[in-house]
Amino acid sequence: MHAKNDYFTTMKHLELFLHEEAARCLLCENAPCSKACGKGNPARALRAIRFNNEKNAWRWLNDCSDEDLQRAEKACIHYDRPIRIREVAEEVRRQKTEDRRQETEKPSLEIEFCGIRCENPFFLASSSICTNYEMVARAFEAGWAGVFYKTICKQDIHEVSPRFDAVREGSSFAGFRNMEQLSENPYEVDFDILRRLKKNYPTKVVVASIMGEYEEEWIELAKMAEDAGCDAVELNFSCPQMRLAGMGSDVGQDAELVTFYTAYVKRNVKIPVIPKMTPNITQINQPAMGAYFAGADAISAINTIKSVTMTPEAKVDEKWTISGLSGRSVKPIALRYILEMAKNPIMKNIQLSGIGGIETWHDALEFIQLGCRNVQVCTAVMQYGYRIIDDLVMGLQTYLQERGIEKLEDLVGEQLPAFVRPSDLDRDTKVFPTVNRDQCIGCGRCYVSCLDGGHQAIRFDSDTRQPHIIGTKCVGCHLCRLVCPVSAMGLAQRIKK
Repeated sequence: MHAKNDYFTTMKHLELFLHEEAARCLLCENAPCSKACGKGNPARALRAIRFNNEKNAWRWLNDCSDEDLQRAEKACIHYDRPIRIREVAEEVRRQKTEDRRQETEKPSLEIEFCGIRCENPFFLASSSICTNYEMVARAFEAGWAGVFYKTICKQDIHEVSPRFDAVREGSSFAGFRNMEQLSENPYEVDFDILRRLKKNYPTKVVVASIMGEYEEEWIELAKMAEDAGCDAVELNFSCPQMRLAGMGSDVGQDAELVTFYTAYVKRNVKIPVIPKMTPNITQINQPAMGAYFAGADAISAINTIKSVTMTPEAKVDEKWTISGLSGRSVKPIALRYILEMAKNPIMKNIQLSGIGGIETWHDALEFIQLGCRNVQVCTAVMQYGYRIIDDLVMGLQTYLQERGIEKLEDLVGEQLPAFVRPSDLDRDTKVFPTVNRDQCIGCGRCYVSCLDGGHQAIRFDSDTRQPHIIGTKCVGCHLCRLVCPVSAMGLAQRIKK
């Protein structure tokens, strides 16, 4: 593995190896590899790496002998070839040896949201991952700080079958499309569930998500949420697939309706009121400011994005329809809307709850750095289960520890000053890419992309299989750096054009 010219000779290649192997892991329930190992938990280590928590992966491999790991590797049930558990263990142990920091108590992730104490910023988003008492109770036991319970309404909800579809990237979802509407439970049953959850888990945050069809319904449901002991109420102005007109995203696209319904609810309950915004609109600040002026305590965003997928399996009785897209692919769009609201000087005191494509602790960090005080997770739980909370918490704690930050509060909005308008960006300088010859494997991807999609600024030597930057043609767009599969392209110093 460590021969002079081997693929795994550089740190970057080792990092790529770890993540590629972890991405191949099937994340089995009651994993055979861990059962065979006996002394450690290789499956848990691979899951840590999968969710950007590789700095802590050694914890589950440190006591394993080579014989233990060999048994684990042999027991792997991967459909292609076994995960290279021994090589993974060697690398995470090496990283642990190089990391000389002493083990100290992890910092707290406690934070306040709308005056409510939250043990960490991680909440279940209003969706099919929280539709009954048993589900939410298991999530609370696992370590989730709170729940935005699946939206409660007084309408008779009839769902379709099948109701899900996915845009795949290997075995994972790059995007996830769903056609679910609201809770199918009678609304009295749901409020009883919320009452029991708050009684049995008093330190957890229980938020009722509601949707009414007219003023009196919004008020009635909000009062029922307050009477059930809920900590707050979320107003769902954003569901993209309601079969009845005048509900869901039809409301969220109308700033006047958002203002009126928020004001109606706000005047009738004492608990915090949190309107949920739709992304299916050009300017999110218009309805958001309506909610703000109506007295909203916070805003949650975004709900799913109206979309179309056309796989045969997604047909409902041979028919397709438009419905909501979530998952990793929507995160940049969600961050854009959060940024727009956070940078709005009129709403500078509004609190934000971020939703959209959050799968790892680093995804959550980006929302927090743009001003969110908590984040809501859905699609990642649907894929991987409530168990991902371990890596969300541990990864964010490790990040705080490395930066010497004691309070999560200090991260809220810290990156907002780095964002400016396009007209304010520096357009008089550029940065050339550089080629790390030790990391480059000679695939030529940079050359092909620059030739056909860039500025023909790379020459590729077929004999040595090495790319060379042509400085007189390079404009510093860095397409080459993005397509390089082994991160062999770096950055030179910024210079005047």
